Amino acid sequence: MKTPTDIITRLQLMSQDGTKSDRKLAAFVLADLDLVSKAAISEIAARVGVSEPTVTRFCRNLGCEGLRDFKFYLAQAIAIGGQYLSPEPLSRDAREQRIASAITEAAIAAIQRASENLDMTTLVAVAARIAVSGNVLCIGSGGISSMMATEMQNRLFRLGVSVLAQIDGQLQRMYAAVATTDTTLIAFSVSGYARSVIDAVQVAQQYGATTIAITSPDSALAKAADTVIHFQSLEDGNIYKPTSSRYALLSIVDMIVTSVAETRGPRVLENLRRIKQSVNTLKVDDPRLPLGD
Repeated sequence: MKTPTDIITRLQLMSQDGTKSDRKLAAFVLADLDLVSKAAISEIAARVGVSEPTVTRFCRNLGCEGLRDFKFYLAQAIAIGGQYLSPEPLSRDAREQRIASAITEAAIAAIQRASENLDMTTLVAVAARIAVSGNVLCIGSGGISSMMATEMQNRLFRLGVSVLAQIDGQLQRMYAAVATTDTTLIAFSVSGYARSVIDAVQVAQQYGATTIAITSPDSALAKAADTVIHFQSLEDGNIYKPTSSRYALLSIVDMIVTSVAETRGPRVLENLRRIKQSVNTLKVDDPRLPLGD
Protein backbone atom coordinates (compact mmCIF):
# COMPACT_ATOMS: atom_id res chain seq x y z
CA MET A 1 0.00 0.00 0.00
CA LYS A 2 1.50 3.34 -1.01
CA THR A 3 1.72 5.82 1.87
CA PRO A 4 -0.01 9.13 1.03
CA THR A 5 2.48 11.99 1.19
CA ASP A 6 -0.15 14.76 1.20
CA ILE A 7 -3.63 13.51 2.02
CA ILE A 8 -5.21 16.93 1.46
CA THR A 9 -3.98 17.13 -2.12
CA ARG A 10 -5.15 13.58 -2.75
CA LEU A 11 -8.60 14.51 -1.40
CA GLN A 12 -8.73 17.60 -3.61
CA LEU A 13 -7.89 15.52 -6.68
CA MET A 14 -10.36 12.83 -5.67
CA SER A 15 -13.13 15.42 -5.33
CA GLN A 16 -12.62 16.27 -9.01
CA ASP A 17 -11.57 13.04 -10.69
CA GLY A 18 -12.86 10.19 -8.52
CA THR A 19 -15.93 8.03 -8.93
CA LYS A 20 -19.28 9.57 -8.00
CA SER A 21 -19.18 8.17 -4.46
CA ASP A 22 -15.50 9.09 -4.04
CA ARG A 23 -16.20 12.66 -5.15
CA LYS A 24 -19.04 12.94 -2.62
CA LEU A 25 -16.90 11.53 0.19
CA ALA A 26 -13.91 13.71 -0.67
CA ALA A 27 -16.06 16.85 -0.74
CA PHE A 28 -17.59 15.89 2.61
CA VAL A 29 -14.17 15.37 4.19
CA LEU A 30 -12.76 18.64 2.85
CA ALA A 31 -15.80 20.54 4.08
CA ASP A 32 -15.30 19.43 7.69
CA LEU A 33 -11.90 17.88 8.36
CA ASP A 34 -12.24 17.98 12.12
CA LEU A 35 -15.57 16.16 12.16
CA VAL A 36 -14.35 13.38 9.85
CA SER A 37 -11.16 12.91 11.87
CA LYS A 38 -13.32 11.96 14.86
CA ALA A 39 -16.44 10.39 13.31
CA ALA A 40 -17.20 6.66 13.19
CA ILE A 41 -17.45 4.94 9.80
CA SER A 42 -21.22 4.55 10.29
CA GLU A 43 -21.68 8.29 10.81
CA ILE A 44 -19.60 9.17 7.73
CA ALA A 45 -21.51 6.69 5.58
CA ALA A 46 -24.87 7.96 6.81
CA ARG A 47 -24.05 11.63 6.29
CA VAL A 48 -22.81 11.08 2.72
CA GLY A 49 -25.48 8.51 1.85
CA VAL A 50 -23.14 5.62 0.99
CA SER A 51 -22.41 2.22 2.49
CA GLU A 52 -19.67 1.53 5.02
CA PRO A 53 -17.72 -0.68 2.52
CA THR A 54 -17.79 2.29 0.12
CA VAL A 55 -16.10 4.43 2.79
CA THR A 56 -13.44 1.75 3.24
CA ARG A 57 -12.83 1.56 -0.54
CA PHE A 58 -12.58 5.34 -0.61
CA CYS A 59 -9.82 5.24 2.01
CA ARG A 60 -7.96 2.57 0.07
CA ASN A 61 -8.26 4.57 -3.15
CA LEU A 62 -6.45 7.36 -1.30
CA GLY A 63 -3.56 5.02 -0.51
CA CYS A 64 -4.59 4.15 3.05
CA GLU A 65 -5.18 0.72 4.53
CA GLY A 66 -8.59 1.70 5.89
CA LEU A 67 -10.46 4.37 7.84
CA ARG A 68 -8.16 4.23 10.86
CA ASP A 69 -5.09 4.73 8.66
CA PHE A 70 -6.87 7.50 6.76
CA LYS A 71 -7.74 9.29 10.01
CA PHE A 72 -4.10 9.13 11.09
CA TYR A 73 -2.92 10.97 7.97
CA LEU A 74 -5.84 13.37 8.15
CA ALA A 75 -5.05 14.27 11.77
CA GLN A 76 -1.41 14.75 10.80
CA ALA A 77 -2.40 17.09 7.97
CA ILE A 78 -4.66 19.11 10.29
CA ALA A 79 -1.88 19.46 12.87
CA ILE A 80 0.68 20.59 10.30
CA GLY A 81 -1.35 22.79 7.98
CA GLY A 82 -4.77 23.18 9.52
CA GLN A 83 -4.40 26.93 9.97
CA TYR A 84 -4.12 27.28 6.19
CA LEU A 85 -7.21 25.16 5.54
CA SER A 86 -9.65 27.01 7.80
CA PRO A 87 -8.25 30.51 8.33
CA GLU A 88 -10.01 33.22 10.31
CA PRO A 89 -11.96 35.60 8.06
CA LEU A 90 -10.12 38.78 7.15
CA SER A 91 -11.30 42.12 8.42
CA ARG A 92 -11.51 44.47 5.46
CA ASP A 93 -11.90 47.65 7.48
CA ALA A 94 -9.08 50.12 6.81
CA ARG A 95 -7.21 47.28 5.14
CA GLU A 96 -4.23 49.26 3.89
CA GLN A 97 -3.40 50.70 7.31
CA ARG A 98 -4.02 47.35 8.98
CA ILE A 99 -1.51 45.68 6.67
CA ALA A 100 1.09 48.38 7.28
CA SER A 101 0.64 48.09 11.04
CA ALA A 102 0.75 44.28 10.98
CA ILE A 103 4.09 44.26 9.17
CA THR A 104 5.84 47.04 11.05
CA GLU A 105 4.63 46.11 14.52
CA ALA A 106 5.53 42.44 14.07
CA ALA A 107 8.98 43.34 12.72
CA ILE A 108 9.69 45.64 15.66
CA ALA A 109 8.48 43.02 18.14
CA ALA A 110 10.62 40.31 16.51
CA ILE A 111 13.75 42.48 16.62
CA GLN A 112 13.16 43.48 20.24
CA ARG A 113 12.56 39.86 21.25
CA ALA A 114 15.76 38.75 19.53
CA SER A 115 17.75 41.55 21.15
CA GLU A 116 16.45 40.80 24.64
CA ASN A 117 17.36 37.11 24.38
CA LEU A 118 20.76 37.63 22.75
CA ASP A 119 24.01 36.69 24.48
CA MET A 120 26.13 39.68 23.48
CA THR A 121 29.27 38.20 24.99
CA THR A 122 29.03 35.29 22.56
CA LEU A 123 28.14 37.59 19.67
CA VAL A 124 31.16 39.84 20.26
CA ALA A 125 33.43 36.79 20.53
CA VAL A 126 32.06 35.51 17.20
CA ALA A 127 32.74 38.90 15.59
CA ALA A 128 36.30 38.88 16.95
CA ARG A 129 36.91 35.47 15.36
CA ILE A 130 35.49 36.60 12.02
CA ALA A 131 37.66 39.72 12.08
CA VAL A 132 40.88 37.67 12.11
CA SER A 133 39.76 34.74 9.93
CA GLY A 134 41.67 33.86 6.80
CA ASN A 135 38.36 33.15 5.09
CA VAL A 136 34.70 32.94 6.04
CA LEU A 137 32.12 30.55 4.60
CA CYS A 138 28.45 31.49 5.14
CA ILE A 139 25.87 28.77 4.55
CA GLY A 140 22.10 28.48 4.80
CA SER A 141 19.30 26.56 3.12
CA GLY A 142 15.69 27.58 2.64
CA GLY A 143 14.10 30.98 2.18
CA ILE A 144 15.25 32.85 5.30
CA SER A 145 18.54 31.15 6.10
CA SER A 146 19.87 31.25 2.53
CA MET A 147 19.04 34.96 2.38
CA MET A 148 20.94 35.55 5.64
CA ALA A 149 24.00 33.68 4.39
CA THR A 150 24.06 35.86 1.28
CA GLU A 151 23.48 39.01 3.32
CA MET A 152 26.36 38.13 5.66
CA GLN A 153 28.63 37.85 2.63
CA ASN A 154 27.33 41.17 1.32
CA ARG A 155 28.11 42.88 4.62
CA LEU A 156 31.51 41.31 5.33
CA PHE A 157 33.23 41.70 1.96
CA ARG A 158 33.13 45.49 2.22
CA LEU A 159 35.06 45.23 5.50
CA GLY A 160 37.93 43.49 3.75
CA VAL A 161 36.96 40.01 4.96
CA SER A 162 37.51 37.16 2.50
CA VAL A 163 34.00 35.72 2.51
CA LEU A 164 31.82 33.45 0.41
CA ALA A 165 28.16 32.45 0.75
CA GLN A 166 26.90 29.09 -0.45
CA ILE A 167 23.22 28.05 -0.47
CA ASP A 168 23.42 24.89 -2.60
CA GLY A 169 23.40 21.83 -0.34
CA GLN A 170 25.96 19.78 -2.23
CA LEU A 171 28.30 22.73 -2.70
CA GLN A 172 28.05 23.52 1.01
CA ARG A 173 29.59 20.13 1.75
CA MET A 174 32.19 20.55 -0.99
CA TYR A 175 33.32 23.99 0.20
CA ALA A 176 33.41 22.70 3.78
CA ALA A 177 35.73 19.91 2.61
CA VAL A 178 38.39 22.46 1.59
CA ALA A 179 38.18 24.39 4.86
CA THR A 180 41.33 24.95 6.92
CA THR A 181 42.18 26.05 10.44
CA ASP A 182 41.93 29.64 9.15
CA THR A 183 38.32 29.12 8.05
CA THR A 184 35.31 30.31 10.00
CA LEU A 185 32.05 28.71 8.91
CA ILE A 186 28.85 30.57 9.79
CA ALA A 187 25.74 28.40 9.52
CA PHE A 188 22.19 29.74 9.48
CA SER A 189 19.13 27.58 10.10
CA VAL A 190 15.90 28.75 11.71
CA SER A 191 14.86 25.20 12.56
CA GLY A 192 18.34 23.84 13.17
CA TYR A 193 17.62 20.69 11.19
CA ALA A 194 18.68 21.54 7.64
CA ARG A 195 20.61 18.40 6.75
CA SER A 196 23.11 19.88 4.30
CA VAL A 197 23.99 22.67 6.74
CA ILE A 198 24.61 20.22 9.59
CA ASP A 199 26.68 18.01 7.29
CA ALA A 200 28.80 20.97 6.15
CA VAL A 201 29.50 21.98 9.76
CA GLN A 202 30.64 18.47 10.62
CA VAL A 203 32.80 18.21 7.49
CA ALA A 204 34.47 21.60 8.12
CA GLN A 205 35.27 20.58 11.70
CA GLN A 206 37.22 17.58 10.41
CA TYR A 207 39.66 20.03 8.82
CA GLY A 208 40.00 22.33 11.81
CA ALA A 209 37.58 25.10 10.86
CA THR A 210 35.83 27.12 13.52
CA THR A 211 32.07 26.60 13.20
CA ILE A 212 29.41 29.05 14.33
CA ALA A 213 25.66 28.46 14.17
CA ILE A 214 22.86 30.99 14.37
CA THR A 215 19.97 28.69 15.08
CA SER A 216 17.36 27.33 17.44
CA PRO A 217 18.60 26.25 20.89
CA ASP A 218 19.00 22.51 21.45
CA SER A 219 18.60 21.76 17.73
CA ALA A 220 20.81 19.32 15.83
CA LEU A 221 22.78 22.21 14.32
CA ALA A 222 23.23 23.85 17.73
CA LYS A 223 24.69 20.60 19.04
CA ALA A 224 27.01 20.23 16.05
CA ALA A 225 28.58 23.70 15.97
CA ASP A 226 31.46 24.94 18.12
CA THR A 227 29.72 28.18 19.05
CA VAL A 228 26.00 28.98 18.94
CA ILE A 229 24.12 32.26 18.82
CA HIS A 230 20.66 31.22 19.92
CA PHE A 231 17.72 32.35 17.84
CA GLN A 232 14.17 31.22 18.52
CA SER A 233 11.55 31.95 15.87
CA LEU A 234 8.14 32.86 17.30
CA GLU A 235 5.28 33.56 14.92
CA ASP A 236 2.31 35.82 15.63
CA GLY A 237 -0.37 33.68 13.97
CA ASN A 238 -0.99 35.91 10.94
CA ILE A 239 -0.75 33.35 8.14
CA TYR A 240 -1.24 35.91 5.36
CA LYS A 241 1.96 37.86 5.89
CA PRO A 242 5.60 36.78 5.55
CA THR A 243 7.38 35.69 8.71
CA SER A 244 8.83 38.46 10.87
CA SER A 245 11.75 36.19 11.80
CA ARG A 246 13.60 37.63 8.80
CA TYR A 247 13.88 41.01 10.48
CA ALA A 248 15.10 39.51 13.75
CA LEU A 249 17.77 37.44 12.02
CA LEU A 250 18.81 40.42 9.91
CA SER A 251 19.28 42.47 13.07
CA ILE A 252 21.60 39.77 14.46
CA VAL A 253 23.58 39.81 11.20
CA ASP A 254 23.91 43.59 11.46
CA MET A 255 25.05 43.37 15.09
CA ILE A 256 27.74 40.84 14.19
CA VAL A 257 28.94 42.88 11.22
CA THR A 258 29.01 46.12 13.22
CA SER A 259 31.14 44.40 15.86
CA VAL A 260 33.45 43.02 13.14
CA ALA A 261 33.84 46.53 11.67
CA GLU A 262 34.68 48.02 15.07
CA THR A 263 37.15 45.20 15.76
CA ARG A 264 38.95 45.73 12.45
CA GLY A 265 38.91 49.46 13.03
CA PRO A 266 40.03 52.22 10.62
CA ARG A 267 41.41 49.77 8.06
CA VAL A 268 37.84 49.10 6.87
CA LEU A 269 37.32 52.74 5.95
CA GLU A 270 39.26 52.70 2.67
CA ASN A 271 37.08 49.89 1.30
CA LEU A 272 33.95 51.74 2.33
CA ARG A 273 35.24 54.93 0.72
CA ARG A 274 35.94 53.13 -2.55
CA ILE A 275 32.47 51.57 -2.61
CA LYS A 276 30.92 54.94 -1.90
CA GLN A 277 32.97 56.44 -4.70
CA SER A 278 31.76 53.75 -7.09
CA VAL A 279 28.16 54.76 -6.46
CA ASN A 280 29.00 58.15 -7.91
CA THR A 281 29.38 56.50 -11.32
CA LEU A 282 25.58 56.29 -11.31
CA LYS A 283 25.63 60.13 -11.52
CA VAL A 284 23.65 60.34 -8.31
CA ASP A 285 25.47 62.88 -6.21
CA ASP A 286 23.77 62.26 -2.89
CA PRO A 287 26.01 61.38 0.10
CA ARG A 288 22.96 60.15 2.02
CA LEU A 289 22.60 57.08 -0.21
CA PRO A 290 23.73 53.75 1.27
CA LEU A 291 26.80 51.80 0.18
CA GLY A 292 25.21 50.12 -2.81
CA ASP A 293 21.82 50.43 -4.47
